[in-house]
Order: sequence, then structure tokens, then C-alpha cells
Amino acid sequence: MSDQIQTARDAGVLSILIDRPDKKNALTGDMYDALIAAFDEADADPSIGAVLVSGAGGCFTAGNDIGDFLASASASMADFLALRFIRRLAILDTPIVAAVEGVAVGVGTTMILHCDLVYAGPNALFRMPFVDLGLVPEAGSSLLIPQQVGLQKASELLLLGEAFDAAEAHRLGIINSVVPNADLLAFATDRARRLAAKPRNALAATRRLLRGDRDVLLERIDAEAQLFAKALRSDEAKSAFMAFMARSKK
Repeated sequence: MSDQIQTARDAGVLSILIDRPDKKNALTGDMYDALIAAFDEADADPSIGAVLVSGAGGCFTAGNDIGDFLASASASMADFLALRFIRRLAILDTPIVAAVEGVAVGVGTTMILHCDLVYAGPNALFRMPFVDLGLVPEAGSSLLIPQQVGLQKASELLLLGEAFDAAEAHRLGIINSVVPNADLLAFATDRARRLAAKPRNALAATRRLLRGDRDVLLERIDAEAQLFAKALRSDEAKSAFMAFMARSKK
């Protein structure tokens, strides 16, 4: 387990803290591996009734750690930990709640599409800059975003890749509500505990009905992954990443 993914148990809730604030909680392969292990733990333990995900230092996650991400770009899709994380999240049987403060970029935004309840602070900022990086959407977002917000708005979010704040995310139905930063974690924890206290079989059956055919989602995740891998090896993406890293060093 990565020491940058912290877990704790209380009142039937497995809390997962993304704890790399000096890098805006950017995710590495080791962190993805630890997140997968935490999800496995939640699904395997009948005493866990909900998962709560949050970020340290006033930030949710800036998405993939670019250096670590590029270093693993030659891995096969089967071994690509970011994809394994997304596929594991998509089939998580335990209800999942997210508390989002600060930036939620790339997978920081797309992962919340798989959460049952999402609460965000007023300073939360969401962005999916895949096209800007010469890539394509991931985590099933090309399927889930149009379902949630409609095709026209989804095109704006995924093609233009512009940032949107917590108020807009709430208006679009991507998050449940905006909560003051000082109250956010306590509020989300309370909701996770309320889920964990409910009859498990009824809760699980309701989640399955709400989410629909899991195979359709996994097929879209895999289709995106194939295009993502191809795009990642392209000159277009290499140039975009070089420009991004140059801007980051300024």
C-alpha cells in the first residue's frame, strides 16, 4: 500500500484519503494500486457499508502524475494501473461517497461519475482536458457525461475542456450539493455513515437498478482505453505533454 493513500475505518465506513498535497494529490501507479486494494478490502469485508474518498491539503486530485504516467505509457492496457483502477471503481459493489475540495482534474473529475453521492466545497474546480493533451476521454466519461448532462453540454465539457466550478457542477447534476469547506468532510462522512447503516441487500439492489447494465459501461471504458493508448503514442500527444510540462516548470 502507498503511504500516499491513507485508509481508516469507523461506523461501517472505509475512508480513503488521497494524501500527496505537495503535488496536488496527483496520482501515481503505486497510488492507483493502493486505491484498488482499498476497494477490494471494502467489497470483501461485510462490516464495511460505504466508502468515502477525499483529498488532503484542500485539494481532491490533479489527476495523473504526468511524469509517472508517461513512464508507464509503454505498458500494455492490461497492466496499466490507471485503467485497472477505473475498471475496479466501475464494478465496486460498496456504495461510494466523494468529498471534493479544490482541483479535480482529469480522472479527478471522471472518477466522481462512478460515485453514488458527491459533495463539493465552493472552491472545487473540475476539468477534463483530455483533448487538449492530444488524448480522448476515459473512465467511461464519453458515455456517462452525455447521459447526465445531455449531448450539447457534454460536447462543451469534453471537446473544449474548460474548467467548471462547484455551482455549475451542481446545476448540471454532476454533484449532489455544494457544502462549505469547513463542513464538507463531516457532511460527506455523515452521508456515508447513513448509507452504511441501511439494509445492505436493499441498498445493493437499488444501486444495481440505478446504474443499469455494467457490461455496457465496461465496454465503453475498454473502447476508450484502446483509443487512449493509441493517442498517447502519437506525436500530437507528445507535443501537448511537452508543452504542458514546460508550462508547469515556469
